[in-house]
Amino acid sequence: MRRFPSARAPDVQIRGVAIEDTFAEAFGMRGARVIITARDTRWAVEAAREMTGFATSVIACKVEAGIERELAPSETPDGRPGVSVLLFTMDSESLAKRLIERIGQTVLTCVTTACFDGLPDADERMSIGKSLRVFGDGFQGSKVINGERYWRIPVMEGEFLVQESFGKVKGVGGGNFLILAESDEAALGAAQAAVDAMRGAPGVVLPFPGGIVRSGSKVGGKRHKFMIATTNDAYAPTLRALTPSLLPNGVNAALEIVLDGLDAPSIAAAMRVGIDAACRAGVHSISAGNYGGKLGPHHFHLRKIMDEGTAA
Repeated sequence: MRRFPSARAPDVQIRGVAIEDTFAEAFGMRGARVIITARDTRWAVEAAREMTGFATSVIACKVEAGIERELAPSETPDGRPGVSVLLFTMDSESLAKRLIERIGQTVLTCVTTACFDGLPDADERMSIGKSLRVFGDGFQGSKVINGERYWRIPVMEGEFLVQESFGKVKGVGGGNFLILAESDEAALGAAQAAVDAMRGAPGVVLPFPGGIVRSGSKVGGKRHKFMIATTNDAYAPTLRALTPSLLPNGVNAALEIVLDGLDAPSIAAAMRVGIDAACRAGVHSISAGNYGGKLGPHHFHLRKIMDEGTAA
């Protein structure tokens, strides 16, 4: 992703790591929170992992998703162990479709699970359980509790319980920062520290494998025009002699952290703790990817985040 720095400003460092005077540019998405419960944490986690598989980027996966955090029985609708999952798409219609597909194929099929809406206060609603109920082939039943309808779908193990409607909100996708380091070992160590610090941040998920992106991309392609996205050659150390590079001298590896969130303040708060954790020995600087403000309306200015924990 091309980087557009702001006007030249005094150097800012955290433990010797320079924080570049630039911003991460993010775009609007539609998001949902799904609460998966099960007999024990093992099976809630299994269902959540399956549900969030192949969900790193809307470029090819059609959805971006991740585990937000594990939930104690006191935090779930049915008093069982649970997991909170966040899912994001580019539009409302596709979000409902992705939820129906993924709940039907990965949660309904997982032993002992039930599935509930995690955004009960959202004004916009999606009919999810109502669509899934037909798997019951006419044997399904429903019950209204406190104004909410739940469907009981018979399965060989017993019944799968799913809430009829799920909330959706205007979320934010593509929050990011880049870790520029002296070596691949230093970059990975810093990225892992950042991910560990951000895990469990409310309202935020890191959709890529282990929360880290090795294959940052740019829009389109120079040689293959049919591609939606291709390798970010400006940050590829092996291409320094072949293409204009944005890697400073002494930087031989770059990794990206991408964040999706239910709102901009949640992403900014997570970025702040992640960037702070990434500022360690072997890291040259922290940067971010943007298109000069042309991609999306959410601009996360790195220095402002580190000073205030807020996004512009």
